Amino acid sequence: MVTVVGVRFKQAGKIYYFSPGEFDIKNQDTVIVETARGQECGAVVVGPKEVEEKEIVSPLKCVLRVATEEDKARQAENKTKEKEAFGICQQKIAAHNLPMKLIDVSYTFDGSKVIFYFSAEGRVDFRELVKDLASVFRTRIELRQIGVRDEAKIMGGIGSCGRVLCCHSVLGDFQPVSIRMAKKQNLSLNPTKISGICGRLMCCLKFEDCSECKSGSKCPAYQKELEEDISEEDILALEDRGSDKSRLD
Repeated sequence: MVTVVGVRFKQAGKIYYFSPGEFDIKNQDTVIVETARGQECGAVVVGPKEVEEKEIVSPLKCVLRVATEEDKARQAENKTKEKEAFGICQQKIAAHNLPMKLIDVSYTFDGSKVIFYFSAEGRVDFRELVKDLASVFRTRIELRQIGVRDEAKIMGGIGSCGRVLCCHSVLGDFQPVSIRMAKKQNLSLNPTKISGICGRLMCCLKFEDCSECKSGSKCPAYQKELEEDISEEDILALEDRGSDKSRLD
């Protein structure tokens, strides 16, 4: 067993495990950690606990320090710089007449890299854009294309239920969603009624999916009826709405 803490870098973002080392870390503490893209500032959402080694990604990195007031001020400064960078990048995109939509900007904590997230219908040649941005910010520039689900997760919005989108408020990571889940819950197979604002099948279909019914162990009769009623045409027509392999770390 290994002692770890769970750190999240964005609201409803994925939780990553780090070793607390010799620090006395508590839930809701702000910490500085070393990640694949440099130093980052994150919030502890899972207090120290023991997990099996197979649940962690090796090598397990240690928390560098509990964030100081200076660190928190620097993080706030980065948030301000991100807003400025967003406006500058939008101007550059318009100048180069590129078919892309800027979604978000993220500075690493140490300022060694600026990441621009965008969506587009297809591939975009942004090499000249990167050169322009590098000349302005004088640091490493990364442009990352994201899918419609990740766009909705970042932008947020109100779902058909009248609540803030689950992906924006509570979901740490996307789960596979299929049309079979809607069929099992006796929902209409009308795409407009079971799709979210991203155009994919609603994530909440997964919440109501019963794994016991899915296996047929508790309700074999209903499972048999499901298999007989649902057609391959229904599945092929809507299955791709629940599959979006793009992820935002």
